Amino acid sequence: MSDAATLPLQPLPSAAVRARDWHRHTPTQRFFRFAIWLLIVAAVVQSVRTVEVIPEFLLDAHIQMADMFSRMWPPDWQYYPKSVHAALIETLHIATLGTLISLLMAVPLALLVAGNLTRNRLINFVARVMLVTSRSVNSLVWALLFVAVFGPGALAGTMAIAFRSIGFVGKLLGEAIEQAPRGPIEALEAAGASWFARIWYGYWPQVKPAFWSIVLLRWDINVRESAVLGLVGAGGIGMVLDTAMNLFQWDRVATVLLAIFAVVVIAEVVVTQVRKRVL
Repeated sequence: MSDAATLPLQPLPSAAVRARDWHRHTPTQRFFRFAIWLLIVAAVVQSVRTVEVIPEFLLDAHIQMADMFSRMWPPDWQYYPKSVHAALIETLHIATLGTLISLLMAVPLALLVAGNLTRNRLINFVARVMLVTSRSVNSLVWALLFVAVFGPGALAGTMAIAFRSIGFVGKLLGEAIEQAPRGPIEALEAAGASWFARIWYGYWPQVKPAFWSIVLLRWDINVRESAVLGLVGAGGIGMVLDTAMNLFQWDRVATVLLAIFAVVVIAEVVVTQVRKRVL
């Protein structure tokens, strides 16, 4: 008889050991995931109940849309040189000037909100509140406020674009300053450099690519936003669009919409090419 036959039989693993299962989430995590999904479903149901969709309008929406598109085609291209072109150029001026004005106010706030540059929590908090206030108010709301102050026209649109852009530019630039490596800054501090010298020779070379990226992106966004500010009287091509819609001149509406689309595409191409060559 072999030695293997004389070995004692090993006991089989118990059922508890064999049934050891692996779960991706703990019971607490599964509970919170279920609670989140339940809240999402409840929010969707409540939203659908409060939106008050009218079934009659919903059923013939495709018919109404087809009728509107049939009235918009063909576009009235003769309307472009009369009214659309000048308004389009004004829209670009609003976006560009508004972006430049926002830089004058956003850059100081970005310097004040960066905790590694301005070591005063009160100043940091005040600057952050101002940036949040700028971002929390929509461009159309800013336009309504400035139309009430300056009256209808491009000035109100320019200020609306500027005040809306302050929070965007200031927040991203402030974060870029806070993420800058400390090595060059500490070297300048050890050499006795002034506060302005540390900014110009230490922070600026590091945040310059991010700064130009932020400016170009914001200008691209402002071109799109300034196209609708005229709906509330803030100048630009939006006023031409609003007039055409109020008069039910759908062929002219199509011309305006196509012009806006073309400008947005051109602005996207320009921003992309500038980024490739500058950054």
